[in-house]
Amino acid sequence: MKERVQKFGRFLSGMVMPNIGAFIAWGLIAALFIPDGWLGKWGPASTINNMVVPMLSYLLPILIGYTGGRAIGGQKGAVTGALATLGAIASTSSTMFIGAMICGPLGGWCIKKFDEKMQGHIPAGFEMVVNNFSVGIIGGILSILSIFVIGPACVVITNVLGAGVGFLVNHSLLPLTAVLVEPAKVLFLNNAINHGVFTPIGTAEAQEIGKSILFMIESNPGPGLGLLLAYCVAGKGETRSSAGAAAVIQFVGGIHEIYFPYVLMNPIVILGPMVGNIAGIFTLSLLGGGLVAAASPGSIIAELLMTPKGGYFANIAGIAVAAAVSFFISAFLLKFFGKDASLEEAQAQVAASKAASKGQAAPAAATGAVVHAKDVKKIVFACDAGMGSSAMGATMVRNKLKDAGVTGIEVIHAPVSEIPKDCQIVVTHHELAHRAVASNPNARVIPIKNFMGAPEYETLVKELAEGRGASGAAPVIEEKAQSSGKILLEKKNIIIGCPSVKSDEAIIRCGKMLVESGYVDQKYADAMIQRDREFSVAIGCHVAIPHGTVEVKNNISRTGIVALTYPDGIPWGDEGEVVKLVIGIAALGEEHIDVLGRISEVCGTDEDTDALVAAADAEMIYRKFNGLE
Repeated sequence: MKERVQKFGRFLSGMVMPNIGAFIAWGLIAALFIPDGWLGKWGPASTINNMVVPMLSYLLPILIGYTGGRAIGGQKGAVTGALATLGAIASTSSTMFIGAMICGPLGGWCIKKFDEKMQGHIPAGFEMVVNNFSVGIIGGILSILSIFVIGPACVVITNVLGAGVGFLVNHSLLPLTAVLVEPAKVLFLNNAINHGVFTPIGTAEAQEIGKSILFMIESNPGPGLGLLLAYCVAGKGETRSSAGAAAVIQFVGGIHEIYFPYVLMNPIVILGPMVGNIAGIFTLSLLGGGLVAAASPGSIIAELLMTPKGGYFANIAGIAVAAAVSFFISAFLLKFFGKDASLEEAQAQVAASKAASKGQAAPAAATGAVVHAKDVKKIVFACDAGMGSSAMGATMVRNKLKDAGVTGIEVIHAPVSEIPKDCQIVVTHHELAHRAVASNPNARVIPIKNFMGAPEYETLVKELAEGRGASGAAPVIEEKAQSSGKILLEKKNIIIGCPSVKSDEAIIRCGKMLVESGYVDQKYADAMIQRDREFSVAIGCHVAIPHGTVEVKNNISRTGIVALTYPDGIPWGDEGEVVKLVIGIAALGEEHIDVLGRISEVCGTDEDTDALVAAADAEMIYRKFNGLE
């Protein structure tokens, strides 16, 4: 049931999100040039203002209907959906966003079914005639149906929803919507709620009074900011060190899903954003806050750009109050009711919620066409709407390719239904892989389970770097790596066949080796024990990665690792997890991401690690961890 709701929600948002730019254009034009706008008294303002009503009444609904039809029936479905939407628009003076969400997919479905029935029955030479007339006839019929059935029905639906919102506002109950909104966001229904419900109703309200508070119920970045700041203060270990960067991405970048894992680590903290959003909505209602159009993504920048003249104090106050309340409640809950949890496991839960699967993502087999590295010119990251998570994935791989010295490859993000035909590789959520193959059967499709830091990224970058570089024997590659100072694991820092010891003893030995090799000083080595006690460094797959705490990162001189094998295993932590490979880590800046990526490549499963340890071959370990294998 949850999967069906998620898919329906993603489909709804997938019709609106690709057209958010048009909503923003309408909002900016309205904010600037309506009679009460910022430039409303300027001479040409009245002429420019003539665009506001047609954009709202015609352009935006037809764009939604066109997008919905295309998602189901391709280009023909898009045109059919647009025609059907026009009928709904013509039936009433009300804004037909809900009508567009019905007519668009309906048009796409009808033309798709017609094409399926006609396949193999069209005489040669009549294909174009049948294709064009089928769109015209079916689209015309649906537009008439929309005038007399769909349009009036949507007016009733809109009035009911509007009356419901009015009831909540009139009885000061609107803040209670946060009780449903915040948990729904963690289930990845945020876009469906915002763009499928609040945006249509809010746009109609904004047309009447110039703004709507509904645009800020889901998009308010304050509740998420407060939660992440609470982790900065009351969190532990990895969660505490990562929360600061996540707060910046969430608040400025507007990627709300980055805080979802922090909720899943300690589900009780959902009360923080929930009560924070209640307080924020109450403040906005009290002060008369609201936006002129939908803010997407939900960043502070988008919120301020969509704020009407004279509304900055109310909107900033609503965001600030939401953040403050969320912070104090979340910090209290973390302090007294929080539990030690793994950010990695929580991210896996996020992936599971989004993909209806569990566990860490293992590198998945690519599907579709076979593509050689030297032929790759364009890589596309695709998701339902082509925004948000896929944009983050594209940015990460673009930076990794740059760091690896790989040039001449364009990395972009796009909706899964609109994958460019000139791309050679598509990276997408495994649940969307079949749609990606259908969208571009000539591309190689790489399915992943989590756009944020998927292990497949490292494998892809390595493959492209090696395939596009100069070919040569391994010793030549090794010599180049050594001369450039990029050897991660030196041979002297590999010790195989160690007798089983206590975990603290293994950590101390790693610290000593890191100090002796000049990677860190003694203060960093001493902090490695503390780091393991705060949060176990055993990461599964029979591997432990001892490293220092955040406070001693400045005590790292250069990036490097040491490796010790324990064939008989070490019982690690309270749960007695068995560790056979201990890798001491020192990493400068963001280089720890590359180090962890290399470890995940080499030790992806228990079997991989066990085979490496059983081989008792220092040369093999050296070559694998330095990317020479």
